[in-house]
Amino acid sequence: MGRIAPQPGIMEIALYQGGASTLPGRSDVLKLSSNENPRGAPPSAMAAVTEAAARLHRYPPTDHADLRAAIGEAHGLDPERIICGAGSDEVFVFLVQSYAGPGDEILHTEHGFSLYPILAHSVGATPVSVPERDRVVDVDALLAGVTERTRIVFLTNPGNPTATRLPDAEVARLAEGLPESCLLILDGAYAEYAEGYDGGAALAESRPNVVMTRTFSKIYGLGGLRIGWGYGAPEVIDVLNRVRAPFNLSGVQLAAAEAAVRDRDWVAAERAANARNRARLAGALAQLGLPSDPSETNFILPRFADAAEAEACEAHLRGAGILVRKVAGYGLPQCLRITVGTDADCDRVIAAIRDWREGTA
Repeated sequence: MGRIAPQPGIMEIALYQGGASTLPGRSDVLKLSSNENPRGAPPSAMAAVTEAAARLHRYPPTDHADLRAAIGEAHGLDPERIICGAGSDEVFVFLVQSYAGPGDEILHTEHGFSLYPILAHSVGATPVSVPERDRVVDVDALLAGVTERTRIVFLTNPGNPTATRLPDAEVARLAEGLPESCLLILDGAYAEYAEGYDGGAALAESRPNVVMTRTFSKIYGLGGLRIGWGYGAPEVIDVLNRVRAPFNLSGVQLAAAEAAVRDRDWVAAERAANARNRARLAGALAQLGLPSDPSETNFILPRFADAAEAEACEAHLRGAGILVRKVAGYGLPQCLRITVGTDADCDRVIAAIRDWREGTA
């Protein structure tokens, strides 16, 4: 008998690297590498966590009915078409598990979330990268990349790390151009930061092969609890619930997420604060010769002359106790991704980059 061996594709997975959070010998580290909400979770969610702690000995509900109802109420969606997971990542896992396998292809764009090829390999499917155009998704390139083996297309919108958003009409054109046998997954992790954007909900409502996903990890500040959700056709959601573990979300997760999604005034205030600081940070860096595309997220992506200059600036920021994200692994070695922080955070970043610029002038 031979040795035990993993399924095909598993050993092709490159381990995901999260944003750094500490620096040796420093207690004043400013972490702007993971696109977290700098103001944390809403007080309503923190109060819900405290209350839920008294029920830790109880199993959570398996149907997530209260959370699904709250999400439906907040976004005008049918709760029966919602599935909840441990972050939107788990919803992706359900989708890939259910609809792709060996011999199939999963398309993603060249600057798309690095989890997508990992998910493809995990089920023995082949990930296929499609070029973007000037850091914006190219619908024609995506459609040209579709073959008879394509089962899933992943679209991050707004993009990460590009921060750009594909217009609604172009997303609709992409959905219209895909075969009915191909799922379009709209990853809307940053949708709440894009003013007036539904994250693809209308498309998921009207087309049986479109699924929208969202997360509580960004604007809601609940990244440490890992909660996400998806919205799609009833027949798709039924399939996903068959592979979902019955107790995949704890009572604490469910309570926090329900309180957060109902706190619409808090979400609106966070969106406004982010937009204000995002414009200030992007404008200041542009004046320092570091332009970025208009962002519809909670981060910006300044462009440097080349990869060496981006590396030098990142090293300077690190020396100043500021952690940002290098994105060479996303095909953008000449860029750095910088989370939009508080007023004071933005002041510190701008001052540090100005010091670096003056030192290299």
